[in-house]
Amino acid sequence: MDDQQLKSAIEALLFIGGAPLTADRLKGIFEDAPKERIEEQLRQLKAEYEARGAGVMLAEVAGGWQLATCPDQAAWVRKFKTVKVTARLSRPALETLAIIAYKQPVTRPEIEAIRGVNIGGIVRNLMERRLVKIVGKKDVPGKPMLYGTTTEFLQYFGLKDLSSLPTLKEFQELEAGEDAMLEPPQGGGDEAAEGTGGAPGAEDGSPAEETVATEASGQG
Repeated sequence: MDDQQLKSAIEALLFIGGAPLTADRLKGIFEDAPKERIEEQLRQLKAEYEARGAGVMLAEVAGGWQLATCPDQAAWVRKFKTVKVTARLSRPALETLAIIAYKQPVTRPEIEAIRGVNIGGIVRNLMERRLVKIVGKKDVPGKPMLYGTTTEFLQYFGLKDLSSLPTLKEFQELEAGEDAMLEPPQGGGDEAAEGTGGAPGAEDGSPAEETVATEASGQG
């Protein structure tokens, strides 16, 4: 298999993968290709998309590589009504998620001490959306649960890893930027519902209808 064939095969796997693919995972498929060669083809594929101003891009996300739509095409993607979208996080959820992201591993009482409100319902909702998970128990009386972020959290915000976390201000801007990819929220009172735990199926409480550009394109 020459380089062009390898690059084309990698592109096909990225298209159907749905989740970020690591060079190690690809190496397990292309057994005769050195990891360095696979990484080089990934870089070349990324450069080719950028050079021709493609509607999709190859991004390093959550420790792997994933195809995604370019931000410049967000308005057109939004008009494509059959694309499933992820419900936007409410302000209380975003603030709680930011605390967990920057303080992890962190307990619920520690989060509540910072926010000054009960966040039981919000944490549960973040876990249902697979943005937050239990990572252990703190070695203190009562053994409170410790919370941290997930791989889905990295995917949601397009981060390569936790070292890529933006400043708190940039974190809020990242979430605000999600508006371009989302349908207008239905109804009102989402923040109030989430602050009290929310009702199953509400915007803040329901598991996210996940979307990746590759799945949308593959089904179209």
